[in-house]
Amino acid sequence: MEARLPLFGGNVGPKVFRHINSAGKVVTDSALPQATQELVKIRASQINGCGFCTDMHTKDATAAGETALRLNLLAAWRDATVFTEAERAALEVTEQGTRIADGAGGVTDEAWAEAAKHYDEEQLTALVSLIALINMYNRLNVIVRNPAGDYQPGMFG
Repeated sequence: MEARLPLFGGNVGPKVFRHINSAGKVVTDSALPQATQELVKIRASQINGCGFCTDMHTKDATAAGETALRLNLLAAWRDATVFTEAERAALEVTEQGTRIADGAGGVTDEAWAEAAKHYDEEQLTALVSLIALINMYNRLNVIVRNPAGDYQPGMFG
């Protein structure tokens, strides 16, 4: 399988990714827990069918010490006991924020209130930004059919 378009080639792609990656660095360096950040990126990527990002973030999470059990249960997180209440709240906002077109109104007040119990305003800003960023990455990769499987942790940074 080969991508339809080399996103990292030419003049436009590298410039666009430099800006997106700069925004991503702000989120990465935020107080939002790193484990939560990876779970959010993986879950949104699963929903969006982005093999490239799912591959990347499961490998990054594993390299950072995430367990196979939690990664294997992420798609069924509602029925799993291995996630904290804070992670569950972040995953709910992630799903609702990723599936905006599927549900009128986007993220519900209930989901937002639950997340606000666990995260302060800076962390919530990071969470919302992360959800938006990973959805953008997912769309870029899905549109050009960027293939999955070859990513090695740290290869982009």
